[in-house]
Amino acid sequence: MSAIICGSLAFDTIMDFEGRFADQILPDQLHILNVSFLVPALRRDFGGCAGNIAYALKLLGGEPVPMATVGSDGDSYLQRLQALGIATTHVRQVPDAFTAQAMIMTDRDNNQITAFHPGAMMQAHQTRIDARSGAKLGIISPDGRDAMLEHAEQFKAADIPFVFDPGQGLPMFNGEELARFVDQATWVTVNDYEGKMLCERTGWTPAQLSQRVKGLMITLGAEGCDIWVDGQSVRVPAVPAASVVDPTGCGDAWRGALLYGLDKGWSLERCAALGGRIGALKIAQRGPQNYQLDFDPSAF
Repeated sequence: MSAIICGSLAFDTIMDFEGRFADQILPDQLHILNVSFLVPALRRDFGGCAGNIAYALKLLGGEPVPMATVGSDGDSYLQRLQALGIATTHVRQVPDAFTAQAMIMTDRDNNQITAFHPGAMMQAHQTRIDARSGAKLGIISPDGRDAMLEHAEQFKAADIPFVFDPGQGLPMFNGEELARFVDQATWVTVNDYEGKMLCERTGWTPAQLSQRVKGLMITLGAEGCDIWVDGQSVRVPAVPAASVVDPTGCGDAWRGALLYGLDKGWSLERCAALGGRIGALKIAQRGPQNYQLDFDPSAF
């Protein structure tokens, strides 16, 4: 069965800074910050949360259906999705707008600074979800603010279980709005920093959050993932990567594995273990959609 993936399709301009950001930024001078970073390596990749998650899910053998927007410059992205066998029936092309653009700079410690232009993504709310889609589940990843709010309501109305994955879009919402998302969702996934912000804004602890959904998953990078169910947590360890080359898109690869496992009826621990495996593959390759599987997910 298909999974509707709400989120962005974006072009990622990825730059590598060979030093450390911390060595270039004076903490006591942030009020007059004026820095420049030399980036000898630069490339442009297909990215955006919806695209990255769809890539991972398709690679695993799932049936992703991205629900997103591209701009007048988005023909190459549409052609790429079609070449990968990913449905584009719910991808809208918006004239007089650019496809979303992310400018991502990574230092030698894998810290990142990102500038993001939303472009056509701000029109994503014009595409609607209904029960006739035939989807088994869905995910709301970072997208236009109106799209995230409206698609959550539409998933709930269509009785389609979904993952709430606010990501870098979390700061757009206040505590009341985030609580509403949680109560509409079936599962919630965040990274460690986002989890702390979500708890702070809603006033709920991870244990309390987990009692409002079927599962709360907090990814911890190299430390693995905490799975919270009914107020209790278990740590799923990370899978060591062969090499650490580029973290861009690792979280999205993990979420693609999550959707694959949920579609198969797996436990959340098994989903997280698969997520760790595919995340380790992704981090060893440059770009968010350039890795390949070296294992059979059906036998995982």
